[in-house]
Amino acid sequence: MATSSGRPPYDKVIRDIAHYVFTYQVEDERVLRCARTALLDALGCAIETVAKSADCRRIIGPVIPGTQVPNGFQLPGTSYSLDPLKGAFDLGTLIRYLDHNDALAGKDWGHPSDNIGALLPVMDWLCREEASGSPARRGPGPPLILRTLLEAIVKAYEIQGCMLLQNAFHEFGLDHVLLVKLASAAVVPWLLGMSETETMACISHVWMDAAPLRVYRSGLNTIPRKGWAAGDACMRAVEFALLVRSGQSGSPTVLTMPRWGFYASTWRGSGVFVLPMPYSDWVVRNVFYKVMPLEGHGIAPVEAAVIQSGRMQDRGLHHPVQDIEKVVIRTNAAAKMIIDKPGPLHNHADRDHCMQYAVAVSLLKGSVPEAADFDDDSPFASSHDVETLRARMEIYADDRLTADYLSLQKKSIPSGVTVHLTNGQILEEVLVEFPCGHVERPETIVHVKEKFRRNLSLLFSAEEAALIEDAVENRDHLPVRDFVDMLARESDFT
Repeated sequence: MATSSGRPPYDKVIRDIAHYVFTYQVEDERVLRCARTALLDALGCAIETVAKSADCRRIIGPVIPGTQVPNGFQLPGTSYSLDPLKGAFDLGTLIRYLDHNDALAGKDWGHPSDNIGALLPVMDWLCREEASGSPARRGPGPPLILRTLLEAIVKAYEIQGCMLLQNAFHEFGLDHVLLVKLASAAVVPWLLGMSETETMACISHVWMDAAPLRVYRSGLNTIPRKGWAAGDACMRAVEFALLVRSGQSGSPTVLTMPRWGFYASTWRGSGVFVLPMPYSDWVVRNVFYKVMPLEGHGIAPVEAAVIQSGRMQDRGLHHPVQDIEKVVIRTNAAAKMIIDKPGPLHNHADRDHCMQYAVAVSLLKGSVPEAADFDDDSPFASSHDVETLRARMEIYADDRLTADYLSLQKKSIPSGVTVHLTNGQILEEVLVEFPCGHVERPETIVHVKEKFRRNLSLLFSAEEAALIEDAVENRDHLPVRDFVDMLARESDFT
């Protein structure tokens, strides 16, 4: 049925998302606690990247060096003042670049904290504009305080996560950052004080834009773009919101229009999106936190490999290359597809997405890999021992592990490692179903807080880090600009 303007109503998928953003109230303190943890983890990842990654530092900052934007977003860990678009690109990239931020897995995969790259810069910019007496919002919007940021995080997480659980965008060659763009483009208009109808227009532009190809995460084409793809999605989402705010209209049937709509042209006639549950707060309560800087599906086999390494040590076997004949890894179908990577590895992005490399390093070290172990100048990157062990690995997808992985009731991320020794002995399988970082592991939150403090210590004193943590945990009414000011840092590289 057409609206009073003669145009059809927006597709139901779009209407449902916008309605959720504007009507859902986040009131459960347990959910807010999850959002606080998510925010701390994301900010810690951003600071870690600023401190450790020269490659990433080269692509952040103003497009024209030296530019200072009045009332601009203050990029954490730096002294940069940025417009909200470049701020979204930079923060989204800093959160994601080292592959150390949170994750959620289903029929597709994603990293919900990528969205903080769009939410925080917009709120900080708006807050500074209001404080200067020249408010950037044209209509009423939510208060620009930490409590609102937490609610925005819950909503963005939920939109991205619900879309990826039962919809396999990768099967069409599309990268999952499409869903970062979707979630951020849905929540940013609410922060900007825009209407629900304007929000639907923003969402429609996401589906017109579709997604970049997943090629930059795949095989010999794996390149560092996988580290800034989320920042690119955040930037585009903010751009859509600002364009619609300036009067640009949306396309109501962008999904369902015959021939030209997303379903017909890109989803290739595979029906409509499947949503496993109504939007609420499930995702932020079930996100997986990375306590190791590698692709999330690789954490379980790494944990299993470290246990097997300990078994070998107990037997007096201290030379993995001499002592190991074969390593058999039983895993889920998603892990096999994403990080089963034989053959040459060319860069950090290749190595941290290779199960064989991560397991080989773990067996050689007897401990979990660090971010530096994936760098080009790491001794492991050119190690003959690593390549020898990689060549001795067999990886296969197990139907039961795959079913458990896809089950919304279990949501395990399982892998098992069996080691065959050259002396004829077999070290029976170590199966890790809920690796550290999973909500089912009681110690996960403790490890996430330790990770945050460790990352903050790279640029901040213990006292400064404690104040930042306290603000997130206890100061819901703190203006976002004051919170972001706590994260600023004068650094030599700026």
